Amino acid sequence: MSDPAATEAAVAESFARWRERADAAIASTLDAAQANTPENARLLAAMRHAALLGGKRMRPLLVYATGTLLGADERALDASAVAVESIHAYSLVHDDLPAMDDDALRRGQPTVHIAFDEATAILAGDALQTLAFQTLSEAPLSAEARIALVAELAQASGVAGMCGGQALDIEATGRGGAIALADLQRLHALKTGALLRAAVRMGAIAAQAPADARVALDRYADALGLAFQIRDDLLDVEADSATLGKTAGKDAAQNKATFPALLGIDGSRARLAELTELMREAIAGFGERNGHLAELARQVVERDR
Repeated sequence: MSDPAATEAAVAESFARWRERADAAIASTLDAAQANTPENARLLAAMRHAALLGGKRMRPLLVYATGTLLGADERALDASAVAVESIHAYSLVHDDLPAMDDDALRRGQPTVHIAFDEATAILAGDALQTLAFQTLSEAPLSAEARIALVAELAQASGVAGMCGGQALDIEATGRGGAIALADLQRLHALKTGALLRAAVRMGAIAAQAPADARVALDRYADALGLAFQIRDDLLDVEADSATLGKTAGKDAAQNKATFPALLGIDGSRARLAELTELMREAIAGFGERNGHLAELARQVVERDR
C-alpha cells in the first residue's frame, strides 16, 4: 500500500508545479499578444492584472489533474488550462463592474475597473474571452480535438452556461430564500458549475478519454460545481473580507438567492457532506490514480477563501 503522507506530498507538489505551469503559459500567451500589438500596452496591462494577480487556479488544476489521470502529456493540456482560466478571469472582471456586482476588491487587490477604468475593464474582459478561443485554435492537438475543445468551452461560457446562469442570478437577486431549491441548483449549475465541468471535460477531451471515464468524470464535476458554490455562499456569511480577498457579506446585503438563505447554515453544510460523498463515489473507479481529483474535491469543500 502507498504511504498516505508521501502521496499527499506528491499531490501538493503537482499542484504547485501545475499552478506555475499555468501562470507561465498565461504570461507567455499575453507576451505574444503584446509583441503583436505593442500599442495596446494599457489594455494588455489590464488583462495581466485580471489573469495573473493571484487566484487558486482551480480550473487549470482540474484540466491537468483530469488529463494526466487519463494519460495525457502536460503539453497537450496547456492550451486548455490557459483558455479556461482566461474565461474565468474575464467573467470576474465583468462580474465586478458597477452594472453587475459593483465590487472594488478581488483577490485582495483593486478590481480592474478600479485599477484602470470601467471602459478598459470591459475591453480587457472581452479580449480575455476571445484570447481563450484563439489559444484553443492553436493547441498542439488534432483538428477534431481542437474543435471539440472550442465547442465545450463555448457551451460552458455562453447562454447555456456561465452567462445564462449569471442572468438567472440577476433575476433572482432580491428574492433571498424565496426560490425553489431546484431552481437555485440549476442557476448555479450554469453560473458556476458549467465552467468547472468544462475544465474536467477539456482535460478528458485532450486525453481522448473513453466514454465510461467521461460519464464518471461528469458526475464528479457536477457535484464539484455545486459544492464550490455552496461553500462560496457559506464563506460570504462566515468569512471576512481580508480572508476572502473580496467584499464579504454582499449576498445578504443584496438579498441574493443563496443556499444559506434557502437551506440555512446547517442545511448547507449537510448538503456539502452529501456532495463530498458523491464526488468520492464518482472517482472511486480510478483507484489510487484519483488522488489529485480527490484532493481538489477536499479543497473545494474546506477552502476558506
